[in-house]
Amino acid sequence: MEQERRMLFCLNQIQQLGAVSICSLGEYFGGYSNLFNIEETAIRESGILREAQLKAFCEGKKRWSEYLEEYEKLAERKIRFVTPLDPEYPERLLHIHGYPMALYVRGKLPDPKLPAVAVVGARGCSEYGSQLASAFAEMLAKERVQIISGLAIGIDGAAHQGALKAGADTYGILGCGVNICYPSAHYKLYGQMLTHGGIISEFPLDSGPIPMHFPMRNRIISGLSDAVLVVEAKEKSGSLITAELGLEQGKEIFAVPGRITDHLSGGCNRLIQQGAHMAISPNDILEYLGVKCEKRLIIHEKNANALAKPEKMVYACLDFKAKHLEEISDRCRMSISECMGILLELELQGYVFRTANHYYGKKI
Repeated sequence: MEQERRMLFCLNQIQQLGAVSICSLGEYFGGYSNLFNIEETAIRESGILREAQLKAFCEGKKRWSEYLEEYEKLAERKIRFVTPLDPEYPERLLHIHGYPMALYVRGKLPDPKLPAVAVVGARGCSEYGSQLASAFAEMLAKERVQIISGLAIGIDGAAHQGALKAGADTYGILGCGVNICYPSAHYKLYGQMLTHGGIISEFPLDSGPIPMHFPMRNRIISGLSDAVLVVEAKEKSGSLITAELGLEQGKEIFAVPGRITDHLSGGCNRLIQQGAHMAISPNDILEYLGVKCEKRLIIHEKNANALAKPEKMVYACLDFKAKHLEEISDRCRMSISECMGILLELELQGYVFRTANHYYGKKI
């Protein structure tokens, strides 16, 4: 068994060999360890590899010892190497086409006994979308639903943070090696997830975040999940690839609806038009998962009844989409200084968020 795992590690270092090719080689030659001393002619006669792949395999053979040295250092780097031969390999992944032949894991793998939902969406999301993703993830996580995403800027990061806010585990699937924090802006989040969930990748250590990796990792995001939730996505968003892969894998797809004039909602609205479930509450997803929840979980704006009259007036002029201070003061018929003072108070009370250049909006 250990020799099989060692050979899988070596094969996975060869970028040109995909999961399907590696699996086929193992089946054809009666095990992966038989490939340690295989002749080029035997590989060629099998017809499994294209010429470019065969060349890459032969070059890789020259580096077997180098790869194995790296394999031996995994434990001291606190990185686990998990293959389909191992009992801890996620059962959910074994049911998808082209399941990864190797997973590099920092932290934990998702608990197979608990439901899991992928939360994905736009990198360049709105503050409203970010708040929604965080709120959905937090409420789902409180009901012991594991949150899976890609650790990207935007919706992904907000979903991970929502799960952590609930004190739950969350899992990030990377398009690079697990020893690389990408994007670097999520360094703190990456660190939190090492102790509250896990960081997972099929790509060898030190692999950079190149564009072709991300569609590949998306099949793992959906594959590890029981359902996929899309929060804000343009018509041609990469998140729709995850939804499409999830559909092919037999997963249920949910999408948060948005205004038809909002380009960030075009992809979600299209998914709903094509048959995805409309997600207006976490209960919609919990019901599908068979998770009993005693109360209706509603995402809405905060109750403004306790606010003083001037604060209510300013709050009523706001929306979930941030507006500039000048526009708010004009609508409220207040001076900019007076309006700014009230907005600051609302922000301190948790009613309002502020972005760069004096833009303000309602908090969920």
